[in-house]
Amino acid sequence: MDIVEERPYRFRVEPRGAMRVPGIVFASRGLLRDAEQSLRQVADVATLPGIVGASYAMPDIHWGYGFPIGGVAATDVTDGGVVSPGGVGFDISCGVRLLAADCDRDALRPALAAVMDGLGHAVPRGAGPGGVWRLDNPRELEHVLRGGSRYAVEQGHGDERDLLRCEDGGAVTDADVDQVGPRARERGLGQVGSLGSANHFLEVQTVTEVYDPAAAQAFGITAGQVCVMIHCGSRGLGHQICSDHVRAMDRAMARYGIDVPDRQLACTPVDSPEGRAYVGAMAAAANYARANRQLLSHAARRVFRREAGVRLDLVYDVSHNLAKIETHQVDGEPRRLCVHRKGATRAFPPGHPELPDDLRDMGQPVLIPGTMGTASYVLAGVPGGDAFHSTCHGAGRVMSRHQAARTVTGKELRARLEGAGIAVRPLSMRGLAEEVPEAYKDVAEVVAASEGAGLCRRVARLEPLGVVKG
Repeated sequence: MDIVEERPYRFRVEPRGAMRVPGIVFASRGLLRDAEQSLRQVADVATLPGIVGASYAMPDIHWGYGFPIGGVAATDVTDGGVVSPGGVGFDISCGVRLLAADCDRDALRPALAAVMDGLGHAVPRGAGPGGVWRLDNPRELEHVLRGGSRYAVEQGHGDERDLLRCEDGGAVTDADVDQVGPRARERGLGQVGSLGSANHFLEVQTVTEVYDPAAAQAFGITAGQVCVMIHCGSRGLGHQICSDHVRAMDRAMARYGIDVPDRQLACTPVDSPEGRAYVGAMAAAANYARANRQLLSHAARRVFRREAGVRLDLVYDVSHNLAKIETHQVDGEPRRLCVHRKGATRAFPPGHPELPDDLRDMGQPVLIPGTMGTASYVLAGVPGGDAFHSTCHGAGRVMSRHQAARTVTGKELRARLEGAGIAVRPLSMRGLAEEVPEAYKDVAEVVAASEGAGLCRRVARLEPLGVVKG
C-alpha cells in the first residue's frame, strides 16, 4: 500500500479503487511498523457511502472488527451517509473515568494495601454475571438504558456534580429501549456495575507530572495527588446489540444498493429504519456503560472512605467507542455528520458549547489509559483539532492475548509489578499475563504523536500504585 508522509505525524493513503476519500493516519514511522493489515482497513472504511473528509486513524491504530481500532470516520446524514456498528465496536461506549482523591501518595501509603484489598473484594469482574447493583426486574434495566448515570445518581449512587463532569451529562438522550433485543437485555440484567475482563481495569494512580498547570487546576488534579482510573464499557449487553444489528444491516444492505469490501462493515443509511434502530440501541448501551462506570465509582468511593478516610471527586468520564450525530464544518459549510469513533476519543476544543462551564476555557479532558506498569495521561482538546476533534484512546495492542500469555506467566508478571511497587489484584493469573505491558505500544510515543499531530495537548501524567484487573 502506498502511504506518503505529508508532514510529521501525518500520513496519507491516496484514494484508489472504490475509496471515496483518502486515508489519513496520525502516527510516527515507528508506530506504523507492522500496521499493514489495519491500514487496509483504513482504505476499506474510505469506501463507505456518504463519508466526508477522510478515513482517519489515530496513533494507536491496530486491527479491529471492520474498522481499525483507532479509526474515525464521519458520514453526511443528509446525503445518504451510513452508520456502521463496526465503526463503534462490540463494547459500545467503552470509556474511561478519572476520579481525584483529596490526598497525596504519601498520605495514602499506610492504607494502600487495605484499599487495594477492599477494591479487590468490592469490584465485580470477569466474563460472567455479577455486578455492584442487582436489578430487581427488567423494568429497572429499562430505567438504566434510558437514564444512564443520571438514573444511578437518582438512586443514590453518586451526586449531581458527577453528571456535570460526564460526557452528555451522564446520559445520551436518543436512546430507544425498544431496539434492545431480549438476549441483550438478558445479558445486561445481571452485569450492572461490573468491570468485565480483558483490558478493563480499575487503577489507583498518582500524578507524577503536570504539563499544563492551568488546565490541571481546572480539571481538579495536582502533582502528587492520588487518582482512580476506571476503564470499562457496556459488557455483554453492548456486545449483543452490536451482533444483532450487524446481522440486520447485513441483510438490508442490498436493498439500499450498498456494497462494502468487508462484511464486517455492514451498514445502512443513518436515516433508514435499520440505521435509526441501531442508533437508538447504541445510545441505550452507552447509557448502560455510563451507569456501569458510575456504580464502580460509587463502590470505589466507599472503599476509600472506609479504609483511608479519603474522598474521590469525578474529573471526567468520556467514551471511546461511539457514533455521535454532530455538526462540523466540511468544505466551509456546517454539515450534520454521524461521527464514528472506535478506539478514539472525542477531544472538543476550548469554548465548545457542549463542555461543562467550569472546563470550557480549557478544552475537553481526554483520558488515556496506559498499560500495567506504565503511565496514563490526561490530555485536552485543542483549537483546530483534526479528525472532527478526535484523538487516541490508549496504547494500542501489538500482540494477541494468546501471544502475550506465552511471553510470561501471571505469577512472573505479578512479581515484576509488585517489585516495582505496584499492588496487583487480578481475577486470574492467565488474564493478568494476557495484559503484559509488552503486548502494547509505548503509550508515551502514542501521546507524543497525538500531540505532535495537533490533535490534543498534554495536561498531566499519572503512574500506577495499584491495579484491579478483570
